[in-house]
Amino acid sequence: MSTLPQSSSVDVYVNEVAGLNTQFDIFRFMKRLTEAYRARAFMVLNLPSATARDLQSNTVITNWPVELLSAYDQEALLTSSPIVRRLRASTIPFFSDLSKVKLERPDSRTGIVAAMFERFRMARCAYFPTHDASGARGVISFAGDREDFAAEEMLQLHYISTHVFDRLAEIRALDSRVIDALTDREIDCLNWTAAGKTSVEIADIIGLSEHTVNHYLNRATRKLDTVNRTQAVAKALRIGLIK
Repeated sequence: MSTLPQSSSVDVYVNEVAGLNTQFDIFRFMKRLTEAYRARAFMVLNLPSATARDLQSNTVITNWPVELLSAYDQEALLTSSPIVRRLRASTIPFFSDLSKVKLERPDSRTGIVAAMFERFRMARCAYFPTHDASGARGVISFAGDREDFAAEEMLQLHYISTHVFDRLAEIRALDSRVIDALTDREIDCLNWTAAGKTSVEIADIIGLSEHTVNHYLNRATRKLDTVNRTQAVAKALRIGLIK
């Protein structure tokens, strides 16, 4: 059994979170954190509203198996989830073990849920309610088949989770401002660049001079805080600015 992460390690994790700049950075960090605490999978989730129908649309980042996430939503398990109901009613972290306690569901699908998570060895899960500066509520969970998290581990993960969710909110806010700042022409040029077109080809397509196209691409590169058009396209794709 691996040793419990020390408080100094927790400080290192929190300091690292503050320096992460993209959702992918957060994803890689969360994978390492999950492994360090001997869990199998993590999920960062915007707390679903009472009318939410599926888990995937509320998920920010996760490394859950795609098959499990798809099956969960295909079975429409979110609406009657006792876990989500508890998360809406309380901000206290908790641990749930489906292999010991079968949480009763009003939809009579308790057995389906237990079997589904046991199949992926994710029946034991710790949940950490959190929120961002605007008050938007979220949850970070760590699932696997290890023993119950110790009280100190729960405290550590709750502390780290608070910083992770807050940093993700900051990153998404920055991305939103970038999207608002770019003009339609700049986005058009990025789209055509992503399609493999040169500045000369883009100029012919949208009826501008090559100089003007380069001007738009250079301006988009600066607004996206990147060093060249290749990085600008990569970031624009990541934040959903272009498809």
